Amino acid sequence: MKTVLHKANTRGHANHGWLNAYHTFSFADYYHTDRMHFGMLRVLNDDRIAAGKGFGMHPHSDMEIITIPLTGALEHKDNMGNSAVIKAGDIQVMSAGTGVLHSEFNPNKDKEVNLLQIWIFPNKKGVEPRYDQISIKDIESQNGLKQILSPNADGAGVWIHQNAWFHLGVFDQQTDETYTFKDAGNGLYVFVIEGDISIKDFKLTKRDGLGISETQQVDIKFGAKSKVLLMEVPMFDI
Repeated sequence: MKTVLHKANTRGHANHGWLNAYHTFSFADYYHTDRMHFGMLRVLNDDRIAAGKGFGMHPHSDMEIITIPLTGALEHKDNMGNSAVIKAGDIQVMSAGTGVLHSEFNPNKDKEVNLLQIWIFPNKKGVEPRYDQISIKDIESQNGLKQILSPNADGAGVWIHQNAWFHLGVFDQQTDETYTFKDAGNGLYVFVIEGDISIKDFKLTKRDGLGISETQQVDIKFGAKSKVLLMEVPMFDI
């Protein structure tokens, strides 16, 4: 088993006042030669956007973009005609494909929004842009892992143009789980949103990340009051 550890306090950080962002991988002005991506996982940003602030219209292409609000809400608009608000308990996906313009604003006037924005390299370029969002709130009562993303349009959660699976686990008691990879050759990036977990000799706490590859199963000990995102992605070189 091959691993790469990213402790929370080693992430890139940029505080623009209205935006307080932490970058697990190189992004914008943060550049680290050893932290460009984990397989097809290109971006994992932990963003806090101030009340009433946000990103104006900007372009993307040939990228699968997943947004998971942790607290608060985020208003999305794009040139495909979509206008929606996502909030904690939702997941949003956008296939940028041939090109899309979108904006993201915090519609609340008195509280910030905290979200994870994740970019995945797609398995094909030039696809027709698309947008989707669903509620994943029902996982909050489960002491286990729930699939929230896959390559399958008819599967649980949202789908993307990549051989990737995301699972979210919310635990209110100590729980042991074995994660079995969906596809041989994939890697798993484990990101602790809240609480603590143990994987072999690694003890991970809030906002720590651990990349795991060259194995088919991972045993994880989840601490009480933990919330963890598991991202299985292909490990092909970019």
